[in-house]
Amino acid sequence: MKSQRPITSDDEHQVLQFRPRTSPSPSVRRGGGVVQPLHTAQPLHAAPEPLDLSRYEQARQEPDDYRHRMLTNIAALAFTIALTAIGIWLAVSIADLRRTQDCVLMGRRDCVRITTPHI
Repeated sequence: MKSQRPITSDDEHQVLQFRPRTSPSPSVRRGGGVVQPLHTAQPLHAAPEPLDLSRYEQARQEPDDYRHRMLTNIAALAFTIALTAIGIWLAVSIADLRRTQDCVLMGRRDCVRITTPHI
C-alpha cells in the first residue's frame, strides 16, 4: 500500500526564536498594574530571590466581610441542593412516564397504578 504525504512548500514553515526564561524580560503593562520581570540581573554569587506573590498584592479599601461571604456560600449551597433535588425528581418522573407509556404501547390494560388509602 502506498502512503500519501501532503504536498507542502517551504513557505508554510516558520522557525520560532527560543527565548530562555532566565533572561530579563521587559515589564508588561496590563490592566491597572505593572507586571515585574521574574528575575533581575544579579551577580552570579548572589542567592536567587524567593518566588512569592507579594508583588501582585493590592491594598484593600475595606476589610473582608466574612459574614456576608458565609451567607452567600450557604445560599449557593441551598440553591445547588434544590437544583439537584429537582433534577432527581424530574428523572424519576420521566422514567415512570416512560414505563407507563411502554406498557400502554404494548396493549396492556393495567398500566396505571391505582393507590388505595391504608386504613
